[in-house]
Amino acid sequence: MKKQNASLLALLLAASSFFFSCTDKVKQDAGALEFDSLQVNRTEHLFGDTAKPSCNIVMNIAYINHSADSLMQDSINAYILAVCLGDKYTNQSPKQAINEYAEQYVENYKTDLEPAYTKESQEGNVGAWYSYYKGIEGHAQYYAGNLLVYRIDFNEYTGGAHGIYMSSYLNLNLKTLTPIRLTDLFVPDYELPLTDLLWNQLMADNNVATHEELEDMGYTSTGELTPTENFYLDRNGITFYYNVYDIAPYVMGPVKISLPYDAVRHLLNNTKLVEEIEK
Repeated sequence: MKKQNASLLALLLAASSFFFSCTDKVKQDAGALEFDSLQVNRTEHLFGDTAKPSCNIVMNIAYINHSADSLMQDSINAYILAVCLGDKYTNQSPKQAINEYAEQYVENYKTDLEPAYTKESQEGNVGAWYSYYKGIEGHAQYYAGNLLVYRIDFNEYTGGAHGIYMSSYLNLNLKTLTPIRLTDLFVPDYELPLTDLLWNQLMADNNVATHEELEDMGYTSTGELTPTENFYLDRNGITFYYNVYDIAPYVMGPVKISLPYDAVRHLLNNTKLVEEIEK
């Protein structure tokens, strides 16, 4: 899971270069964005035989279908497609991209599994791991002024005891068409004091008084509690989102730690951005 989270973050960083290249060409306003969504729900069986295992891919991806600034619309849609599906889809329309992605998923499933299924069938020892599932959902979670927060939910099963799932958040500054990262919000050397605030809030959320009590509950058993780039902003504050296995075992599920702006205001280096969000 940590490897997948790292891969997604790398994709977000790579995709952001698309925005930097367009910054000087885009009008500096919020764009009057309007959203629609595209859905795919496709099931395909091995060898086209309904008696055999199948894969199922489900997608529900929100995209911008209208904006006062067409370049802004195209740029943000390209970013959405990159982080939901991969950067190879950024030059396609949303409809074309999700249909092609679904087609590729089915093709890869059959290419990868049909030879193994044939071999195991001949040996009379077919395993139970051949049914696959993949879900991708993208939603505009928050849109106000010059801030767009976009949430991507991934859910996949490829055999084993359980599937994997994760959520990732993009915070886009619509004035500059660039992603907002922690270094854009906080002063240098923010990590240690912000980590202390996260510990304190997590203790308050769980009605305990020490780090040790949290650790006994299972927190930080799979990773350290540090500020994560997987966060989202809204009028109430900043919420840090830790996927399963980031800081706690699968059974505990994801962990959210929300800090009001008043709690972090002394660490902010971009008070103007936060003041605009709080309006």
